[in-house]
Formats: sequence, C-alpha cells, structure tokens
Amino acid sequence: MLKIRIITAIISLFILGAVLFVLTPELAALVIAFLVLAGAWEWSGFLGFSNDAARWIYVALIGGLMAIVVFFVPEHSDRVLQIACVWWLIAFIWIFVFPTPIPAAIRWLAGVAVLVPLFVALLFLYEVSPQILLFALLIVWVADAGAYFAGKQFGRVKLAPSISPGKTWEGVFGGLAMVAVLTAIWSHFFDMELAVMLPFCLAVGALSVVGDLTVSMFKRTAGVKDSGKLFPGHGGVLDRVDSVSAATPLFALGLSWLGMVA
Repeated sequence: MLKIRIITAIISLFILGAVLFVLTPELAALVIAFLVLAGAWEWSGFLGFSNDAARWIYVALIGGLMAIVVFFVPEHSDRVLQIACVWWLIAFIWIFVFPTPIPAAIRWLAGVAVLVPLFVALLFLYEVSPQILLFALLIVWVADAGAYFAGKQFGRVKLAPSISPGKTWEGVFGGLAMVAVLTAIWSHFFDMELAVMLPFCLAVGALSVVGDLTVSMFKRTAGVKDSGKLFPGHGGVLDRVDSVSAATPLFALGLSWLGMVA
C-alpha cells in the first residue's frame, strides 16, 4: 500500500507541474474544472441517491453554477469567496457539536458551498500566477504533513474524536509550525513582508484543518471511508482537496485584502 501511495503521489506531482507550468491557461482551467466536477460526483455519493442519473444531475448542477460564476457574473467572484468563508466559519463550529443529523437538503447545499468556491478560488489563484497557486497548495500540504508527523510523535489531546480519532491538537500546532517555516522561506525568496504574510498564512493553514474535518464529517454521515478511488492509495478527489477547499477561498480573498492583486 505504501508503494502505491508513493507512486500515485509522484505521478500526481508531475501532472500538477504540467497543469501549472506547461499547459495553456485554457487547458489548465479545463483540468481544474474536471477535478472539481469529479469531486462533485463523489459528493453526490453523500446524498443517498439510488441511481446514477440523480448523481449526474447533481454534477450538472455544480458545473452549471461554476460556469455561471466564471462566465456570466465574474464580477461577483469575490462575493462567492466571501460566502465560502462564512460557510467554513459555520463548519468550524459544527465540527465541535458533531455527531448531529445532516438532512439531505443541507448535504446538497454544503456540496455547493464547498465545490463552487473551490473552483473559483483555484482558477483565480492560477490566473494571478501559477506560483501563487502552488504556494497556496504548499501551505495546505505542509500543514497536513506537519500535523501527521507531530501528531504521531507527540499527539495526546484529541482534536475531534467523533470525526477523525487520529487527529490531535499537538498535530495541528505541529502543522502550523511547518506553515510558519514555509512562509518564512517563501517570503525571503519572493520578497514578501513576513510580518504580514505569517499571520495570514497561519490562518489559511488553520482553516485547511477545518476543511479536512468537515469533509470527513460528511463521509462519516454517508458511512464511507474514502470519497472515491481516483487516486490509488489516497482515495478520491475530495480526499485530496478537502483541506484545499477551505484554505484557497481565504487565500484568494487575502491576496486582495493585502493589496497583492488588483
């Protein structure tokens, strides 16, 4: 299993590099859209549909909303990202009172709140620059890796045992320490003000944990361990972008707040 995970990770990194730095912007946007729609298919599995036709309708709904925001009302992209941040604040509170029943209508709406802003944020960050999108992804990845190793070594106090028994507060702080190191290195080489970037990136890293736990909450409600099988050894798209879905809307908005983009 470990060998499969490593091979899948290496192949995925090569594909990501090609998407960010080789493909044309149009093709890169299509790949990003495909991944989000694959995530929509997986999310439809949380909704209790009895046939694939209903699941495809949900995917079409997500795709239609993505198209509307990007092609017809792009001026409201910031509003979509702001709504996403409100949703993730609600999710943060929610994870501390779980387990609670999640009605089907809420599961429908939650999928929209997770997936549509994810697409908007990824596309926005890519258009700002592929390097900026890579930095956002690195924040999530080092937070996750740091949390894993710190939790394994020092973890004692459970973070959300009803959702993810293996996660600990020590892991969270270890992950944030890694984010601080990454931010310091990135700020040095790309001439960014560390005093501004550090608290911002720590907030993004902390929110990525909320994304991970929130998607896990919906998976537990649906009675599944992994959202899919697209990435052998790693699960599905949602298993890979759960943290990203929470972190990138805040990161995208923060670029505007910090005056880094027009």
